[in-house]
Amino acid sequence: MGAMYCVAQTTSGPARETKLVIRPYAADDNASLTEIWYQASRLSHGFLPDDLLLRQRREIAEKYLPQTETWVAVGENGPVGFIGLMDTFIGGLFVAPEAQGSGIGGRLLGHAFDLKRKLALEVYAANHRAVAFYRRHGFCGVRRRETDDNGLPHPLILMQKPCPTGQRATPRPSA
Repeated sequence: MGAMYCVAQTTSGPARETKLVIRPYAADDNASLTEIWYQASRLSHGFLPDDLLLRQRREIAEKYLPQTETWVAVGENGPVGFIGLMDTFIGGLFVAPEAQGSGIGGRLLGHAFDLKRKLALEVYAANHRAVAFYRRHGFCGVRRRETDDNGLPHPLILMQKPCPTGQRATPRPSA
């Protein structure tokens, strides 16, 4: 697979073009991707208890990364993000906090969409930045549930691309 390029906006200067390669996961990626997952999760999911994140971190390393179709975004200094697919469902999209906002997440989404032509995912409703990101990339909300997979009161929104005919809004909480 050839190199892909994205424009990275730095906080100290103008945008610059950086090399970004998207390639399949390799076992050697496990430690760095698990750390990217953990740091990005702590930033985006601050409402989740620390013990839950630590337990999920082990599951990411032992089960999720080795058992899903995972694509890794690799920059000049190594992995900077990844997307994990279970058929057409995105199990996770994570970009290292220091690389967020530079187009890497969009590149990973584009790569996955090019492969599958239809995608779905669940995102925490409280993660407003992620919900807005997916909307900018053509996803729409199709269903909402009020508790997460752990039974915690953290609503999740099921989003998909392409949107069902006539569906454009994220569902609101039920009364």
